[in-house]
This record gives sequence, C-alpha cells and structure tokens, in this order.
Amino acid sequence: MKINSRHNSLVNEIKSILKTAQSKAVSAVNSAMIYAYWGIGKRIVEEEQNGSERADYGAFLLKQLAESLTKDIGKKFDERELRRIRQFYLIFPIRDTVRPELSWSHYRLLIRVENETTRKYYLNESISQHWSTRKLDRNISSQFFQRMLSNQDATQKTEKEDVIDNRDFIKNPYVLEFLNLPANLTHKEKEIEKEIINHLQLFLLELGKGFAFVAQQKLIRTETSDFFIDLVFYNYLLKCFVIIDIKSTKLTHQDIGQLDMYVRMFDEIEKLENDNPTIGILLCADTDNVVAKYSVLNDNKNLFASKYQLYLPTEEELQKIIKKELS
Repeated sequence: MKINSRHNSLVNEIKSILKTAQSKAVSAVNSAMIYAYWGIGKRIVEEEQNGSERADYGAFLLKQLAESLTKDIGKKFDERELRRIRQFYLIFPIRDTVRPELSWSHYRLLIRVENETTRKYYLNESISQHWSTRKLDRNISSQFFQRMLSNQDATQKTEKEDVIDNRDFIKNPYVLEFLNLPANLTHKEKEIEKEIINHLQLFLLELGKGFAFVAQQKLIRTETSDFFIDLVFYNYLLKCFVIIDIKSTKLTHQDIGQLDMYVRMFDEIEKLENDNPTIGILLCADTDNVVAKYSVLNDNKNLFASKYQLYLPTEEELQKIIKKELS
C-alpha cells in the first residue's frame, strides 16, 4: 500500500512531539541533578561547620561519606567528586544563582575558574552561546576572556557602560591550535588561510560573538589594479565588515599600510550605507609594540594587529603575552 503525504506528515508530527518530550525530560533530569548536587554540597558544608573542631574533620568527613555512598550507590560519589560538589556550593551559595540550563560537566569546569568576574562571563556565555563542555573547556584553557580584555583599556570601562566598542570583539593573541599546523615551523600565508577555511567553524568560535563568514580572497577592483583580501567576515553585533590580512612574519609598517589601504577601499566599494566602518585585523606571527605605537594603528580605532599561535599556550605563557600587550 502506498503511503500518502498525509500519513508522512502525521509520522513527522509524532516524531517531533517525541523529540520535544525527550528533550524536556533530559532537561528536567539535568536540572534536578544540578539542584541535588547543590543540596548535597550545602549539607556537607553545614556538617563541617557543626561538626568536630578537629582541623582535619572536613577531609575525614568526605572520606567517610565517599566510602558509605560508594557501597550504596557506586563510584559516582567518590571523594574527589564530593570535593567538587562541596566547592560547587561554596562558589554558588545562593540557590537562585545556579543556572539549570548548564550541565554538571559545565559546572565542574566553571568551579576551576578562580576569578568571580571571569567565571561569571564564562557562565553567561555558555548559556547564551550554547557552548558545549568541549567549547567551554577550550575557552577557559585558552583564556578567551582575558585575551579580549587585553585589547581594551579596562580602566576606562564601567559596568554601566552600554556602548559597543570594537575592542570588545578583538583578541590578542588568537589561539589556532585546531589548525593542526606544526608550531615549530614557518608556514606560508596561503597554508594558514587554507587551514582556517578547512576549520572555519572552530575559527568562528575563536573569533567570538557575532561573526559570519563572507568571502575568501575577496577581489577589490579599482580603475588601475586588482587586490585580493585574504578573509572577509561580517559582525552583526557591530554591524560592520571585518577583513583579515594574514602575515606569517612579524608585524611591519608595510603590512599596516597595506591593511589601512584595504580598509579604505573596502569602505568605498563594498560597505553599504547602513554599515558601520570596516574593521581591519592583521593576523601575524608576532606583533611589535614599537611599530604599533608609531603607526596608524595607534590612532585608528578600526585597525588592529593580533598575534596568532598555532598551539595552546600554558596559562603562564598567555599571561606573559597579555601583560606584554598591555604594557
């Protein structure tokens, strides 16, 4: 018997209902477990406060709890996990600050972030940008938040400020370990560009919020010459085009002059009336604060030079780079 379109429509509707129900069930279970862990952490802390005066009572309590719970429930609640649950409550002592949209795996990563402002940023971004635990882990490890701050003058910004600043969207350095290019070799610019396109989704994540890919090797034609811009993006939050020029060497005055020219031409030829001025980013193997200081980069708020790194630096390495850029 031939199945008609009406039957197919019914099947699809039922599948959609089931999928929605399953999603809600998973969400409900996740929410219940998050609050259960919060409650467990609360009871552990209360017991510690009301328990023995011995200095090592907390460690003793967790060890005894882990042994008892492992017998009844299994290894899910070992001493290390109970320690995380305790830390979870200490960091989020007010129940209403716990966001059930995130999984316990998200919170296990978030409680490792010591700075409250930084942790709050990662929590909010995980929810609004639907970060998986893998994305959250990478962004914490690569100090995503701190690298954005390195291009801002933090002393001039306040929490009440509601003005979108270009610097809020530019990071330095950009960490491109996902390109899988050997970090100890000098690569051609075309090679880096090719791998960025091959890993475009991860590159967009590294760029940050609001970026959409527009073109590769964008042709800009003038009356006398043809020019090709490596990568073009559009940021719907800034409402402007963002062009990226890749340089596999250290920043030079010539590179800055070329980018400045590209931005001016792009504004004249491609920018629409409702678009904000184009932003230009020089993505180079290394920056030079002296060159930046005595060039148009120092005066033009739409031109940026950012270093790229082909490996995931340690926290100490990133802090040194950020400190150098802020000096």
